[in-house]
Amino acid sequence: MVVTHGSLRSARSRTTLTIGSFDGVHRGHRALIERVVAKGRELGVSSCVLTFEPHPREFFAGDAAPPRLTRLHDKLELLAAAGVERVHLIRFDARFAAMSAAHFIEDVLVRGLSVAWLLVGRDFRFGAKRQGDFATLERAARRHGFALEAMPDVSFDGERVSSSTVRAALAAGDFARAERLLGRPYTISGKVGRGARLGRELGFPTANIALAQRPPLAGIYVVEVENFGRGVASVGRRPTVNPVAKPLLEVHLFDWDGELYGRRLRVRFLRKLRDEAKFDDLERLREAIARDAAEAREYFARHG
Repeated sequence: MVVTHGSLRSARSRTTLTIGSFDGVHRGHRALIERVVAKGRELGVSSCVLTFEPHPREFFAGDAAPPRLTRLHDKLELLAAAGVERVHLIRFDARFAAMSAAHFIEDVLVRGLSVAWLLVGRDFRFGAKRQGDFATLERAARRHGFALEAMPDVSFDGERVSSSTVRAALAAGDFARAERLLGRPYTISGKVGRGARLGRELGFPTANIALAQRPPLAGIYVVEVENFGRGVASVGRRPTVNPVAKPLLEVHLFDWDGELYGRRLRVRFLRKLRDEAKFDDLERLREAIARDAAEAREYFARHG
């Protein structure tokens, strides 16, 4: 998969295209993307996804925006796995937010990506002040000679699949429901950074992964880390000591004594143990971590 970003020049070849934030790349997103990929093969043109960083709602709402389900690195990996040939990443900033619907169609869809076939939901809105809608695209399709289709909602086990329903499942600690909606277990991945080594002093060394955006869960969890084993993890702001401004994922791996700094870990969440809490002193914090680790080991003993 080719990832492009920045200014678009006149495209040399045509594309089948869909547009969105695709947070979570859940079953609904994948149904849409698989349709775009299949149509590209049918027409003999490249399949393309147009997406944004940051998400539009993050730009407009800031800290009040919904939690981020999928980090950009993970989203691109999932899109590649779905068979997309190209992703164009647009920086959603004030300049782009002010672009009119007409200019978006002319400069991005027609000239920049040479769309031959476009698939979006009927509620898709675009352009400054959300002035563009599906009817706007229908008129543009007739004028510019590209095909337009509407993607219906996707349901699974009788439930409409959406990013908001996945967030609700994760916030409730219902990882089985989240997995059904996503079509895969929920994970967070990231590179391990340097920490204050407090966990090591407490007897529970941790691998620390900084999270640029607020994740959809917080608290203490039983986890598995791909290729590295099992453990317990905290997602939060470390209220007892060395508080952090942005959320941090801290993972304590059982039976691991190697160096993890700089490695990318993929953490799968299995069960929530408790909410994050502020303790009166380090000894009470150490006792709580010990209880968490013991409970996580018991979970694995029961579940194999």
